[in-house]
Amino acid sequence: MPNSRIEDVVNGKLAWTEVDLLDIGDSSALTLRSALEELGIQVNYLPVGQARHVIAALGSNRPIAPYVIVCCHGDSGSIYLPELGGEIADAQPFAGNIGPDQVRKHLQIPGSAVISLGCETGEPALAEAFLQVGASSYVAPTGQPDGHAAFIASLLLFYELTEGRELLDAVERVRTYNDSLAMWRIWHR
Repeated sequence: MPNSRIEDVVNGKLAWTEVDLLDIGDSSALTLRSALEELGIQVNYLPVGQARHVIAALGSNRPIAPYVIVCCHGDSGSIYLPELGGEIADAQPFAGNIGPDQVRKHLQIPGSAVISLGCETGEPALAEAFLQVGASSYVAPTGQPDGHAAFIASLLLFYELTEGRELLDAVERVRTYNDSLAMWRIWHR
């Protein structure tokens, strides 16, 4: 196995990779940020309160990190967005949650791996939509993990990457950790 990528940081690099961490109302996002930084990862923390924020983070000309983690809640292949009202709701490019149609219409993710932590965001239609807008891979749970299981899955995934494993191998190691993590799947181009 290759040397740990932490060695790059020990030898003077500020980070061995970069992550865009979208916090869409998930209480574990800030804790995950600290844990990833401990693994030598530069984390761009992006709080999301509305659809326009998602588009600014993942659908504009802004450079996107090699990894994108979407800390969110989800259901039936959609990512929940906070409920808005009044003028703010009226100004959004779309109403409701982020499903495959919204991903295809509004996002551009050239070459980044997307990791979604939301329940049932591992539906094939949502995964395919992310791949269609340029994601190199999409990782998400097909079922409903407890919040702590989603946190542990993402942390284990990046620990495995830090140890020099490729993303496919890292996901497989996460999946075989225990029954709670077996629901994680990867789609790739």
